[in-house]
Amino acid sequence: MKKLFAILVIMVVSFGFKAKADEGMWLLPLIEKLNMGKMTELGLKLSAEDIYSLNKASVKDAIIIFGGGCTGEIVSSQGLILTNHHCGYGSIQQHSSVDHDYLRDGFWAMSKDQELPNPNLAVTFLIRIEDVSAQILANVKPGMSETDRTTAINEVRQTIEKKATEGNNYRAQVGSFYGGNYFYLLVYERYNDVRLVGAPPTSIGKFGSDTDNWEWPRHTGDFSVFRVYSGPDGKPAPYSKDNVPLKPKHYLPVSIKDLNKGDFAMIMGYPGRTNRYMTSFEINEQLQIVHPDRIKIRGIKQDIWMKDMQTNQKINIQYASKYFGSSNYWKYSIGQKAGLERLNVKAKKEEIENQFNKWVVATPERKAKYGEALNMIKTSVEGRAEYFNALQYINECMQGCELFGLNRGVGNLIAALKTGDKQKISDATTQFKNNAADFYKDYNPPTDLKSMKAMLNLYRADVPAKFHPDFYTLVVDKKFKGSIDKFVDDLFAKSVFSSESKLNAFLAKPVLKTLETDPVYLTTTSFYKVGADVSKGSSQFDATLATGKRTWVAALMEMAPEKTQYPDANSTMRLSYGTVKDYDPRDAVTYKYFTTLQGVVDKYKPGDYEFDLPKRLIDLNAKKEFGRYGSPKGYMPVCFLTTNDITGGNSGSPVMNGNGELIGLAFDGNWESMSGDIAYEPELQRTIVVDIRYVLWVMDVYSGAKHLVDEMTIVQ
Repeated sequence: MKKLFAILVIMVVSFGFKAKADEGMWLLPLIEKLNMGKMTELGLKLSAEDIYSLNKASVKDAIIIFGGGCTGEIVSSQGLILTNHHCGYGSIQQHSSVDHDYLRDGFWAMSKDQELPNPNLAVTFLIRIEDVSAQILANVKPGMSETDRTTAINEVRQTIEKKATEGNNYRAQVGSFYGGNYFYLLVYERYNDVRLVGAPPTSIGKFGSDTDNWEWPRHTGDFSVFRVYSGPDGKPAPYSKDNVPLKPKHYLPVSIKDLNKGDFAMIMGYPGRTNRYMTSFEINEQLQIVHPDRIKIRGIKQDIWMKDMQTNQKINIQYASKYFGSSNYWKYSIGQKAGLERLNVKAKKEEIENQFNKWVVATPERKAKYGEALNMIKTSVEGRAEYFNALQYINECMQGCELFGLNRGVGNLIAALKTGDKQKISDATTQFKNNAADFYKDYNPPTDLKSMKAMLNLYRADVPAKFHPDFYTLVVDKKFKGSIDKFVDDLFAKSVFSSESKLNAFLAKPVLKTLETDPVYLTTTSFYKVGADVSKGSSQFDATLATGKRTWVAALMEMAPEKTQYPDANSTMRLSYGTVKDYDPRDAVTYKYFTTLQGVVDKYKPGDYEFDLPKRLIDLNAKKEFGRYGSPKGYMPVCFLTTNDITGGNSGSPVMNGNGELIGLAFDGNWESMSGDIAYEPELQRTIVVDIRYVLWVMDVYSGAKHLVDEMTIVQ
């Protein structure tokens, strides 16, 4: 790590801190040397040891990976968790039914025995981070092929991970940073008993839905409440009635003090992926393939889903979580494509590349070491373009053909049937039936039939014929005279998978031939074969691209460009810092840094699925019944803005003041900075935060769950 510190410190000293103060998602071991002075200047009162320590409880011990793609925080001595509503959405949906519609009505456990278990949900705590670059790269030699380099790295990686988990219940992974030039060991502890405690109704938790997503001003109460349990010994344990609320090493106190422009804000969480070192060639790929494909395909599928969701409460519950999972990054693609074009990011990257081209030829050593980096990236990206486009269509269109997803478990059943072993057949049948029950719970055949027709027609129309699965010519053309609609109708009529009752009848007496000739099995297998071929075609460029990108990042670090080189986000814990601040999105327009409950009511549209509101909320606002959570200035705060640098995965991250007290939950970025994952724009980039005072008001005053607020340490 000393070498890495040295490089970064030299860059800061020699070139000045040219990155804007609020830019960067920083590794915790780096903050003492690189960030503490600036954070203290902005208002931080904590020490580096208070934030990240191996020897005592620190703030990092209260921050969790929530599920597989969000962040959460512990806010009480009894393991109480806060995260975003959209992070808990899948769990809320799983517990919902027509009789108990927790999405529509909200849910609050008034005692611990009412909290709802979630079998597939876990939370993960970070134990430590350790620089292992020297060990990992010890056997890497100059001139190694990418395959040999990977093999050498993985051998050491596995040894390090194994050693870190000996004699404990930890999980360990060695992560790649700075384009594969540095490596860190990350050690975690995972708890699998996580229970739903509370959630506001969707009319609060998802207020504004797609229309307001990624937009400011925002008026969304995007939070949900869970609790993590341990065994009686305090260690991770599977769900049991004997488990007890976890006693955390640290939990965050909660501040309900008023917020003002310029206040310090610190975020810790698990940002998923940034690409700040992306080249102009890769940006072109985003603009020409990734975003247009995603926007078009998901837009068609979502329109079909939404029409059915709006006509039937059961379908709405079944598809609510799936729809949100699709639409969130559909709109993200719309915004990022527009932002990249509006801010001319490709041209800005080309400027950096031109600087590099001049720098690299200045000495023979640089040219020999880095001279081919950009060309390797360019030829790889351009070479894989047709495969990349086809893969995008395969993945996106298959997601719009839900029935094909059942085929993932067919292989085990077929293998069992081929053995003729009754016990193996029984076990495989039971497993498949159980998995299918989960699938059908959130599945509506008429909706999928319409979506499948649209997806298969779109794929055939947009993707070159050489990438078409053979069922188009062998079945659609020969048997149905080219009519995909008739083909899909026949598939749903004849497949044993098209309804739960038909599948269960088949599984009562499964027959191998029936399975192997089923139209869903045959069609999905046809798609899988093409997918494998296309993946193989694309993968021929992987090694060159990986070498080029690693060399490119190493060159940028040595060249010391205008931005301080922090590592791209990769789902590991990071810290970002900034201030509460408004912004000017365009000429003659200024957005204030906060929104209010009156603003929520002003958007109210009775009966509208995005902007409807509970009558109780409207009445409480009219009476100004804000309890102790209202601002001294006379309004009920809802959301606010900061200049923190975040991305997907930071959803649910705690936003803390200078004392390490929770002041809000990060849940979104703003529309004007959608290119931020690739290029940070300091004047425009903002984090959208739900104010903790609104969270507590909804819990306490609106919902009557004051007992949960009483668990927390409230700072006034």
